[in-house]
Amino acid sequence: MSRIRQQNVTAAQWSSNGEALGAIDLTLPENAAFGANVFDVTVQKERLPEDVFEKLQATLEHGDALDPSLADAVAEAMMEWALEMGATHYTHMFQPLTGSTAEKHDSFFEPAGEGKLVAGFSGKELIQGEPDASSFPTGGLRATFEARGYTAWDPTSPAFILENPNGTLLAIPTAFASWTGEALDGKIPLLRSMDALSQTAVKALKLLGDEETERVFTTVGPEQEYFLIDEQYFFERPDLISTGRTLFGAKPPKGHELDDHYFGSIPERVLAFMMESELEMRKLGIPVKTRHNEVAPAQYEIAPIFESSNVGSDHQQLLMRTLENVARRYGLVCLLHEKPFAGVNGSGKHNNWSMGTDAGSNLLNPGDTPQDNIQFLFFCTAVIQAVNKHQGLLRASVANIGQDHRLGANEAPPAIISIFLGAELEKVFEAISTGEGDPNTPASFLDLGTTVLPPLPLDGGDRNRTSPFAFTGNKFEFRALGSSMSLAFPNTVLNTIAAEAIDDLAGKLKEKLDAGSSMPEAVMEIVKDSYLENKVICFNGDGYSEEWHEEAEKRGLKNLKTTPDALPEVVSDNTVKAFEEYNVLSRRELESRYDVWVEQYSIRANIEAEETFSMAQTMILPAGLRQLSLISEAGVSALEGEIRELVDDLVASLGELKAANRVPGELEGLDLAVYARDSQLASMSKVREAADELEKVVADDFWPLPKYEEMLFIK
Repeated sequence: MSRIRQQNVTAAQWSSNGEALGAIDLTLPENAAFGANVFDVTVQKERLPEDVFEKLQATLEHGDALDPSLADAVAEAMMEWALEMGATHYTHMFQPLTGSTAEKHDSFFEPAGEGKLVAGFSGKELIQGEPDASSFPTGGLRATFEARGYTAWDPTSPAFILENPNGTLLAIPTAFASWTGEALDGKIPLLRSMDALSQTAVKALKLLGDEETERVFTTVGPEQEYFLIDEQYFFERPDLISTGRTLFGAKPPKGHELDDHYFGSIPERVLAFMMESELEMRKLGIPVKTRHNEVAPAQYEIAPIFESSNVGSDHQQLLMRTLENVARRYGLVCLLHEKPFAGVNGSGKHNNWSMGTDAGSNLLNPGDTPQDNIQFLFFCTAVIQAVNKHQGLLRASVANIGQDHRLGANEAPPAIISIFLGAELEKVFEAISTGEGDPNTPASFLDLGTTVLPPLPLDGGDRNRTSPFAFTGNKFEFRALGSSMSLAFPNTVLNTIAAEAIDDLAGKLKEKLDAGSSMPEAVMEIVKDSYLENKVICFNGDGYSEEWHEEAEKRGLKNLKTTPDALPEVVSDNTVKAFEEYNVLSRRELESRYDVWVEQYSIRANIEAEETFSMAQTMILPAGLRQLSLISEAGVSALEGEIRELVDDLVASLGELKAANRVPGELEGLDLAVYARDSQLASMSKVREAADELEKVVADDFWPLPKYEEMLFIK
C-alpha cells in the first residue's frame, strides 16, 4: 500500500475510545448546562447585595454609564464566583483590529507573607486594564513609542468562565481604546452605533404614536458555515497552515454536483464533535439552535437564535474559538476561511439583523393592525433608503482577501449590493408608490384612497439565496459576510446607516405632522417618496445572472468586485458624514481602520504569494520532474511531451511569480494592495493552473500533497 493510501486509512479510522460524553437526563435541573459558566443575571441576583443588583440592572436597562461605586461590590462577587468555579486568573477579553480576540491573564492571588497567598480583585481592576496599544494594528492612531491603551469593562456583555483541562479562567468582555480615547476595537463603535439607532428610532416611534418605548435594540442571529478536515491532512498542507486555504488542488471527480451532502445525515465523528461543541457553547450562554451538513462535502453550519448585536457579536467570536478548539479533540481541524477549496462552495456567515423595542415589539415584523403595518412600513422604508445610499460601504464592511474568492461566485451573493423584498412586499410598495393596487395580490384590497392598510404577509415570497440583503419575514438577512469575519463592523455599519435614514424620515414626518397631515397619511407620503427615490436597490431576480450585472450597471449600482475596489468606501464623504454625525467613528478612527484593512490585504496576499512559490518550487516541481524522469526511463515517448509541456509551464509561471514577489519598495497603502491583487495574486493563479494540471497526471505516490478527494470525503 502506498504512503498516501496508508494515510487515508489512518485518517478514516476514528472511534470515541471511551471518551464519549454519554447521554444525560436533561429534565434534571443539575444537568441543564445553559449559561452554567456565565456570570449572568441569575448569578448576579444571588451574589450581589440587593441594592447593588438593582442599581446595576437599572444601569444596563437604560444604557447609562456605570456608577464606579458599584464596581467594588461587583468585582468581589465576581471573584468569589470565579474562584468557586476553579479560576486562578482573570482576563480582559477585547477585540482589536485583528479580527479576533485578545487577552492578557492576571492572577487573583498575591503573596501574603509566610508562604501564603491571598486572593483579591478590586473594582478598578474589573473596570480597567492596560494592554500595550502599539502592539496591535491601529492605522496610525498609536505610534510605536506610544504604548498606552486601555480595556474598559462592558457590563452589558456578561463575564464568563473559560475551561481548560488544567483549570479555568474568568473572561471579562471589554472595550479597547487608546490613551486619547479613540476606539481601537470593534466593540466601541458597535455600542456607539446601537445607541445612535436607539435614539433616532425612539424619536421616530414617538411621532408614530408610541409613548411607551424607551430604548430600541438591534439584534443578530448569525449562521456560521465552516469546513472540517482530518488534522493529518491539514498538517501536511503548508498552505492551509499559513493561509487558511489550499493554494493548490485539482477539482476532484466528485464535488457537490449530486447535492447529496446538503442536509444529509451527519457523519458520526462530526456529530460527536458538534455535540461537544454545542455543550461548551451552552455553558457559555450561546443560544445555539441549528446544525446541519452544508452544500459542499466536509462543510457544515451552526446557527444560534437572536441576541442583541453586542452580545451576539461577542458570542460569535467565542463560537468560532470553540469550534476550532473542540475539533482538535476529534482529530479534526475547523477551517473558517471563506474559500478553503477552489471549485466547491465557500463559507459565509449570514447576518440576520433586526430592530426591537424594550417593550418586546419587532419593528421589522408586519403586524396584525393598520397601526402595526404603518410602523413596519416606516422602518422598512428607512432600511431600503439606508442600503441604497450606503451600498458601497455595506460591500466594504464584508471585504477581505478571502471574500474576493467567494462573493459573486455561484454560491454566494454578488458583490453588487441589492435588496430582496419578496413578491408580496414589493407589490405593496409598488402599490403605494403608484397609487394602483394589483388584483393578483392578497393585498389587492389596499385602499390607497384611505390610510387603512391590510395585514401584510410575514413570508410574502420565496427566499432568494442570490440576494446579499434579503427581507425574510421579520428581519433582513445580510448574506454577504464571510465565515471568518467578526460581526462587529458590518453591524456597526447597519446600525449607523439605519439611524441616519430613520432620522431623515422622522424629520420629514414631523414636518408633515406640523403642517396638519394625519400621521397615517404623512407616513404613506414619506414611504412613497423614499421608495420611488431608492427602489433601484430592490431586485427580486437571479443575482448570479449576467443580465443582472448589466441591469445593475444601468441602474447605477456599484459593482466593487475586490477588496481594493471596496475599501475606499470606508473613508468616503458619505461614510464620514454619517459616522461623525452619530458619534460612531471619527474621520481619524475611520481612516485608521481603512489603513489597517488595506495593509492586512497586502500582507495576506504577500504571504499567499510567497507560500505559493515555496510549495511549487520545492514540492510540486520536483514531483513533476520525477514523473518526467519515470516516463523517460520507461521510453513512453507518447506521454513525455505532455508532461514536459506542463513542467515548462510551471517553471515559466514560477519565474513570473518570483518577479512579482519582488514588491517595489516605494508602494504603500492602496497602491500596494492593488499591486498585490494585479501582480502577485494574478501570477499565483498561473502557477496554480499549471500545478493543478500536473496533479492530474503525476503518479499518485509522487504527489506530495493530500488531494481534494481525500480531504473532503474522508471523515
